[in-house]
Amino acid sequence: MNVQLFIPCFVDQLYPQVAFNMVKVLEKAGCTVSYNTSQTCCGQPAFNAGFWGEAKEVCGKFLKDFSGTDYIVAPSASCVGFVRNYYTKLFENSPELALVKKTAERTFEFSEFLIHILKIDDLGASFEGKATYHDSCAALRECKVKQEPRQLLSKVKGLELVEMADVETCCGFGGTFAVKFEPISIAMGDQKITHAGATGAEYIISTDMSCLMHIDGCAKHKGKELYVVHLADVLASWW
Repeated sequence: MNVQLFIPCFVDQLYPQVAFNMVKVLEKAGCTVSYNTSQTCCGQPAFNAGFWGEAKEVCGKFLKDFSGTDYIVAPSASCVGFVRNYYTKLFENSPELALVKKTAERTFEFSEFLIHILKIDDLGASFEGKATYHDSCAALRECKVKQEPRQLLSKVKGLELVEMADVETCCGFGGTFAVKFEPISIAMGDQKITHAGATGAEYIISTDMSCLMHIDGCAKHKGKELYVVHLADVLASWW
């Protein structure tokens, strides 16, 4: 199966190992992965900041960069959720609307692609330790992803997965929300760390590095030994 890889800006710049590990997992699952080096942003930051005109230009480039019929897979429910739910608003009543809808239909978050398209949940991964899982708002509310990551993690040898309290509550990142409303964002991050720490977990796993980046910053500021790990990093651990 052919797959086009979509790597979000922050993963490309800050957490490239997540992208490499996703490729590793997809290839082990039998996919032929391609990466268009011309790709840039999905347009979400500009859209969320209110610059819809500028966002539409970036989104138009995304549509060209990911033309074709192959599945588009990304290690970010946030970006996938934006493509699926907000491109239609930007391109409403435009000639590109049909293309937008078709592109959205073949765009998937990493875990849901493994479960629903490849029909695979055991990658032979091995990861020793106790972990808890964080549901990102985008995964939970925009992509309707909840059980898929847990199903994959349940098959990882050596991993003990425990649920934290208020697991569906936001971590406080929310992109520019963390900048505009810093005190609230930090308080929400601290609450997430408290709930995660109460499980006795060493690691917190998620589908979104944006959330994990925020949680990691809050944990380090508090001096908490809680390590963040993307789902792809866990699933790629089989040696």
